[in-house]
Amino acid sequence: MPSARIDLDLEAPGADVSPRLFGTFVEHMGRCVTDGIHEPGHPAADEQGFRTDVLDLVRELGATVVRYPGGNFVSGYRWEDGVGPRAERPVRLDAAWHSTETNAVGLHEFADWAQRAGLEVMEAVNLGTRGPTEAADLLEYANHPGGTTLSDRRRAHGREEPFGIRLWCLGNEMDGPWQIGHKTADEYGRIAAETARLMRFIDPDIELVAAGSSNHEMPTYGAWERTVLRHTATLVDHISVHAYYEQSGDDVASFLASAAHLDRYLDETATIIDEVRAELGIERAIGISVDEWNVWNQTRWNEVDKPRVFTGDWPVAPRLIEDEYTATDAVVVGSLLISLLRHADRVSMANLAQLVNVIAPIRTEPGGAAWRQSTFFPFRDTAGAARGRLVPLRVSAPSTPTTRYGEVPVIDAAATTDGDTLALFLVHRGLAAPCEVRVPLPSDDWGGSDVEARVLAASGDGGWTAVNAAGNEAVHPIPLTVRRDGDDLVLLLPPISWARVVLTRSRKTG
Repeated sequence: MPSARIDLDLEAPGADVSPRLFGTFVEHMGRCVTDGIHEPGHPAADEQGFRTDVLDLVRELGATVVRYPGGNFVSGYRWEDGVGPRAERPVRLDAAWHSTETNAVGLHEFADWAQRAGLEVMEAVNLGTRGPTEAADLLEYANHPGGTTLSDRRRAHGREEPFGIRLWCLGNEMDGPWQIGHKTADEYGRIAAETARLMRFIDPDIELVAAGSSNHEMPTYGAWERTVLRHTATLVDHISVHAYYEQSGDDVASFLASAAHLDRYLDETATIIDEVRAELGIERAIGISVDEWNVWNQTRWNEVDKPRVFTGDWPVAPRLIEDEYTATDAVVVGSLLISLLRHADRVSMANLAQLVNVIAPIRTEPGGAAWRQSTFFPFRDTAGAARGRLVPLRVSAPSTPTTRYGEVPVIDAAATTDGDTLALFLVHRGLAAPCEVRVPLPSDDWGGSDVEARVLAASGDGGWTAVNAAGNEAVHPIPLTVRRDGDDLVLLLPPISWARVVLTRSRKTG
C-alpha cells in the first residue's frame, strides 16, 4: 500500500483566501434559468416564479458570486429586453444557443433572486453586437442613484435604490470563432479599453474583467493575453481564464490529473500578466478571474449534441449539456478546487459553470424534484471550510503515470487556516490501492483539536461511474476515520477519492 506525508508550514505567511474563489455562473442557456431557477407554476415556486427548493440548494452550496447573463448568450443580448413590465418584453431568437428567449427573467428579477441567495452579481456586457455606449447605458441604469433618463427608468421599473453592481465582465470569449461578434486581439483590446474607460467615467469604483483566452489550447493563447493587456492593463482589474476538463476514452488517470494542467495554465497566465505589467511599468496587481471552470463532456457536445441542436427548431429552454456527473467527476472537481486554492495569491475569483441543469451541481425536473449532483459536494464542503489564509505545505508521495501530463503525485492537497480552524483538502489520484496519508501537527497548537473528516470516493454501486438522480443521491461524502499517532494525523484514502479534514482548535480555560 502506498503512503504519503503532508508537512504543513503553519508559521509561514500564506495568501488570503478570497470568498470570491467560490463563485458560480448563471447563463440564459438551456434550462439554467427557465425550468431551472425559475419555473412559475411549480409547487415550490414563489410569487415571482422562482423555485424555493432550488434556492435552498443554492444557499447550501455556499457560492458567493454569480456571473450573469452569459456566456455566449451575452454577445447577442440586449439588456433593455429584460427590464420593464414582463408582459411588454420582446421574445427574441437566441442565436448563441439556437433557442427562443422569453426575457421573463431580466436584471431586476435576477438581482433580487441573487440577493436572496447571498450571491454578489458579476454582470457581463455585450461586446459582440454592441459596444461602449450600450455598456455605459446598462451601468447608468443599474448603478446611478437617479435624476437621469436611465436611472429614473430603473426607479419607474420598481427599483428605487441602485443595484450597486461592482463586478463587470467586458464581453465573453471574444477570441472564439464561435462567438457572436468574434474579434481579433487588437479589435477586442481596443473596444474593451474604450468600454472600460467610459464605464469608469460613470462609476470609478467598479471592477472590470477583460476577456482572456477561451481555453489554454486556443492557438492564440498567450499572444491574445499580451495584446489585450497592452490595451487594457491600466483600466482593468482582472483578466479571465476559462478551463473545462473531460475524460478521454478510458484514460481515467489523465482525467484525475486535470489539476496539473490547471496549475500550469494559471502559472503561465500569471507570468504573462507580470511581463506586461513590467513592460508598461504598472505596479498594481491584475488578478486572474477563472470565471468559467468545470468538468464538461465537450467531445459529446461538439460531435453529437451541438449538430442536433443547431439544425432543429428554436425551442424555449431546451435541454442543453445536462451532463450527469459521476463519482470520478466529483473527485476531479475537488482536485480543481485544490488548484484554485493553491493559486489564491493570483486567482482573484472563480466561477463554477454553471449553477443549475447546464453542466451544473444542481439538477431539476419541470414540476418535479431538485437534487444535488455528485459535484455539488466537494464545492459545498470546500466553500464551507476554506477561509482565512492558505497554509504552505509540502506533499511527499509516490507518483502515478498519466498519458497527458506525465508523472504526477498520487496525492495532492491544499490547506487553509483562520486561526481557530485548520482545513485540509486532499485528493487521491490512484486507481487501485488506498494510500495512507500522515500529517504531522504541532502538539501545542493542534494536537488536542477536534477533528471532523469526510471522504467522497468512487465506491459502492456503480463505482467510478455512479451518478445521482432525483430521490437517490447515491454519491455523497461519508465520514472518514482519522487516527492519531502521537502528534500525527493518519488517514487512509481510498483510490479515486476527495477528502476534507477540519480541525477545530481546543480552547484552554482557567
